[in-house]
Amino acid sequence: GNTVSEVEVDLKVTACRAKQPGFLEVSFPTIAGVGSNGAIIHYTAEEGDLMKYLDKENPILIDSGGQYTYGTTDVTRTWHFGKPTDVFADAYTRVLKGNIGVDSMIFPENTPGFVLDVFARKALWEAGMDYGHGTGHGVGAALNVHEGPHGITPRWTNLEVLKKGMVVSNEPGYYEDGNFGIRIENLLEISYVKEEDNMEPQNGEQDAKSPSGKKFLKFKNLTLIPIQKNFIKMSLMTKEDMDWLDAYHALVLEKIKPLLEEGSPAMAWLKKSCEPLDRSIS
Repeated sequence: GNTVSEVEVDLKVTACRAKQPGFLEVSFPTIAGVGSNGAIIHYTAEEGDLMKYLDKENPILIDSGGQYTYGTTDVTRTWHFGKPTDVFADAYTRVLKGNIGVDSMIFPENTPGFVLDVFARKALWEAGMDYGHGTGHGVGAALNVHEGPHGITPRWTNLEVLKKGMVVSNEPGYYEDGNFGIRIENLLEISYVKEEDNMEPQNGEQDAKSPSGKKFLKFKNLTLIPIQKNFIKMSLMTKEDMDWLDAYHALVLEKIKPLLEEGSPAMAWLKKSCEPLDRSIS
């Protein structure tokens, strides 16, 4: 069949996004990097010697987003359409565990973002691996896709605390120069753990606090796109990791299924991608 270039992937993603109501423009130049190009963190595909084509031997990292009248998106997924190497599968699983580690955190008010950064890197550090960018940046609403002052980075000098209503990206990664790049990115909204804390106090009511006297915050997922799971190294995944991934895919299926046509290739792909993990594999 015909080969598909990184540039064609970029154009197709943008064309699909442009069909959505309220679309204004892309929120940044799409990154579509096959193989070694995925290891170039801010790569932009252009016609020329560097451009690559989709194949079954190399992964593709796609980082894209849109500006809409009602908000801004930014999402990254790494896909592999063949049988990846054990090195890639190991790194991919550790990146996924980092994403889950941040997403599932519960933390007290007045916590600066850098405190959470270690949870994104823990599984990578255990294997002597790391990545050279921050884990998360603030996101505007139809404004800047990178918008401060908050973020989740190893730079402890940013003392801005995470607050209810803030939107932040969660994007751990791993990059092997000349070989491949991996990143898994969702956007998260910060909210209080207790639903009553998310409401404005009425007529002098006192805010409810935990036994420690503090309110606690958590993340809500805004990005609902399946995460490829057929080459995850299950031996690295904890029960909590697997529970998180199954719950995430159940939510994706619940929210996205009504938007697709029954019997369509897209629906078949969604259902397959959101199936629970086979926990008998180790």
